Amino acid sequence: MTLRAEAFLDRVKERGEYRTTEEAERAARVVLALLGAHLVGDVRARLAARLPEGFALILLNPLQSAEPLTPERFVRATAAWIEGATEQTAAWDVGAVLSTVADAAGDDLLGQILLQLPAGYDLLFGRPQPT
Repeated sequence: MTLRAEAFLDRVKERGEYRTTEEAERAARVVLALLGAHLVGDVRARLAARLPEGFALILLNPLQSAEPLTPERFVRATAAWIEGATEQTAAWDVGAVLSTVADAAGDDLLGQILLQLPAGYDLLFGRPQPT
């Protein structure tokens, strides 16, 4: 079932402890644009189908990434796109958004998403995998 935009942003706002919905939305847009560059094919389409329409479009029309970013570089890239962000605040932003995405995706789809990403993204999604 697709989350409504308000419900999605409320979860991001709560997890990120943002003061405003605008802050939560900015983080969600940047993180999803970067994530979309890392996912391909059916997995990206299935995840988009579980996100609110506006965020699904961001995922499906991502920023271009020349290569898959490691989790650390993903956080750094997020910091670069969010005005005034540091790596610490960006890590917080990424965690708030990706844990909400993980909930929307469900375990089966999340497992397929993680297969497309470099090692370590399970921690960014707040779902540490057994090694």
